[in-house]
Amino acid sequence: MPEEANTLTLTPAKHDHLGRLHCGVTYDGFIVVAGEPHNIKDGEEINIRRVPVKVKRNGSEYTFSRIA
Repeated sequence: MPEEANTLTLTPAKHDHLGRLHCGVTYDGFIVVAGEPHNIKDGEEINIRRVPVKVKRNGSEYTFSRIA
């Protein structure tokens, strides 16, 4: 699978799908992945418990990546 299919970069007030998983940045510092909400600080990286996804925040860019 190409690398692009394994990552998704979003900014606040945007949402999309990473494969079949819905990912969104509701507002700056608040994300939702597959229905699971999280606060995330600038520079922080978190692993989502329910699904194999990690999220890294860099300013107003949020990168959602599949974990193998």
